[in-house]
Amino acid sequence: QVQVVESGGGSVQRGESLRLSCVISGLAVGDHHLGWIRQAPGKERGGVSCLTWSGALANYADSVKGRFTISRDNANNTLYLQMNSLKPEDTAVYYCTTDVSACSAAWFKRRIFNYWGLGTRVDVSS
Repeated sequence: QVQVVESGGGSVQRGESLRLSCVISGLAVGDHHLGWIRQAPGKERGGVSCLTWSGALANYADSVKGRFTISRDNANNTLYLQMNSLKPEDTAVYYCTTDVSACSAAWFKRRIFNYWGLGTRVDVSS
Protein backbone atom coordinates (compact mmCIF):
# COMPACT_ATOMS: atom_id res chain seq x y z
CA GLN A 1 0.00 0.00 0.00
CA VAL A 2 1.38 3.37 -1.04
CA GLN A 3 1.69 5.93 1.73
CA VAL A 4 2.56 9.57 1.18
CA VAL A 5 3.31 12.17 3.81
CA GLU A 6 3.78 15.79 2.76
CA SER A 7 5.24 18.40 5.10
CA GLY A 8 6.88 21.80 5.16
CA GLY A 9 3.93 24.07 4.56
CA GLY A 10 3.15 27.12 6.65
CA SER A 11 2.13 30.74 6.74
CA VAL A 12 4.61 33.18 5.22
CA GLN A 13 4.77 36.70 3.84
CA ARG A 14 5.11 37.59 0.18
CA GLY A 15 8.67 37.07 -1.00
CA GLU A 16 9.58 34.47 1.59
CA SER A 17 10.51 30.84 0.99
CA LEU A 18 9.37 27.38 1.99
CA ARG A 19 10.66 23.90 1.29
CA LEU A 20 8.11 21.15 0.96
CA SER A 21 8.97 17.50 1.47
CA CYS A 22 7.15 14.33 0.54
CA VAL A 23 8.10 10.92 1.86
CA ILE A 24 6.69 8.02 -0.14
CA SER A 25 6.58 4.41 0.98
CA GLY A 26 5.10 1.26 -0.46
CA LEU A 27 6.61 1.49 -3.92
CA ALA A 28 9.96 1.74 -5.63
CA VAL A 29 10.19 5.52 -5.85
CA GLY A 30 13.20 5.38 -8.11
CA ASP A 31 11.09 3.74 -10.83
CA HIS A 32 8.55 6.55 -10.98
CA HIS A 33 8.27 10.06 -12.28
CA LEU A 34 6.97 12.27 -9.47
CA GLY A 35 5.13 15.54 -9.25
CA TRP A 36 3.65 18.25 -7.08
CA ILE A 37 0.10 19.42 -7.56
CA ARG A 38 -1.84 22.06 -5.69
CA GLN A 39 -5.39 23.14 -5.09
CA ALA A 40 -6.27 26.64 -4.06
CA PRO A 41 -9.55 27.41 -2.32
CA GLY A 42 -12.38 27.38 -4.83
CA LYS A 43 -10.13 26.39 -7.72
CA GLU A 44 -9.35 23.23 -9.65
CA ARG A 45 -6.40 21.05 -8.82
CA GLY A 46 -3.42 21.60 -11.11
CA GLY A 47 0.14 20.52 -11.69
CA VAL A 48 2.94 22.61 -10.24
CA SER A 49 6.03 20.67 -11.19
CA CYS A 50 7.13 17.20 -12.25
CA LEU A 51 10.43 15.35 -12.28
CA THR A 52 11.48 12.24 -14.15
CA TRP A 53 12.55 9.12 -12.27
CA SER A 54 16.22 9.88 -12.82
CA GLY A 55 15.92 13.52 -11.93
CA ALA A 56 17.25 14.47 -15.34
CA LEU A 57 14.20 16.40 -16.54
CA ALA A 58 11.99 18.79 -14.61
CA ASN A 59 9.05 20.84 -15.82
CA TYR A 60 7.14 23.64 -14.15
CA ALA A 61 3.85 25.42 -14.48
CA ASP A 62 4.35 28.83 -16.07
CA SER A 63 3.19 30.51 -12.88
CA VAL A 64 6.09 29.10 -10.83
CA LYS A 65 8.96 28.99 -13.35
CA GLY A 66 12.06 30.64 -12.02
CA ARG A 67 10.78 30.57 -8.43
CA PHE A 68 10.23 26.89 -7.61
CA THR A 69 12.71 24.02 -7.85
CA ILE A 70 11.78 20.35 -7.68
CA SER A 71 14.26 17.69 -6.60
CA ARG A 72 14.30 14.17 -5.34
CA ASP A 73 16.30 11.82 -3.16
CA ASN A 74 15.53 8.31 -4.34
CA ALA A 75 17.67 6.73 -1.66
CA ASN A 76 15.39 8.25 0.97
CA ASN A 77 12.15 8.01 -1.03
CA THR A 78 11.69 11.76 -0.77
CA LEU A 79 10.52 14.47 -3.16
CA TYR A 80 11.15 18.14 -2.49
CA LEU A 81 9.81 21.46 -3.70
CA GLN A 82 11.84 24.56 -2.93
CA MET A 83 9.56 27.57 -3.23
CA ASN A 84 11.15 31.02 -3.34
CA SER A 85 9.67 34.47 -3.86
CA LEU A 86 6.28 33.24 -2.77
CA LYS A 87 3.20 35.16 -3.86
CA PRO A 88 -0.32 35.24 -2.41
CA GLU A 89 -1.53 33.35 -5.50
CA ASP A 90 0.66 30.41 -4.40
CA THR A 91 -1.68 29.88 -1.46
CA ALA A 92 -3.00 26.33 -1.74
CA VAL A 93 -2.78 22.82 -0.38
CA TYR A 94 0.15 21.06 -2.01
CA TYR A 95 0.20 17.34 -2.70
CA CYS A 96 2.82 15.07 -4.19
CA THR A 97 1.87 12.35 -6.60
CA THR A 98 3.35 9.44 -8.48
CA ASP A 99 0.62 9.84 -11.11
CA VAL A 100 3.01 11.20 -13.70
CA SER A 101 3.02 8.99 -16.79
CA ALA A 102 5.12 11.54 -18.64
CA CYS A 103 6.66 14.73 -17.28
CA SER A 104 5.50 16.81 -20.23
CA ALA A 105 3.36 19.83 -21.06
CA ALA A 106 0.32 17.57 -21.29
CA TRP A 107 0.63 16.65 -17.61
CA PHE A 108 -0.02 20.25 -16.63
CA LYS A 109 -3.34 20.21 -18.48
CA ARG A 110 -4.69 17.48 -16.26
CA ARG A 111 -7.18 18.23 -13.52
CA ILE A 112 -7.58 14.72 -12.12
CA PHE A 113 -4.72 13.04 -10.30
CA ASN A 114 -4.22 10.13 -7.98
CA TYR A 115 -2.59 11.01 -4.70
CA TRP A 116 -2.49 9.50 -1.32
CA GLY A 117 -1.32 12.16 1.11
CA LEU A 118 -3.27 14.71 3.10
CA GLY A 119 -1.24 17.51 1.59
CA THR A 120 0.49 20.42 3.24
CA ARG A 121 -1.04 23.88 3.36
CA VAL A 122 0.79 26.97 2.19
CA ASP A 123 -0.58 30.40 3.02
CA VAL A 124 1.12 33.46 1.58
CA SER A 125 -0.02 36.84 2.79
CA SER A 126 0.69 40.18 1.21
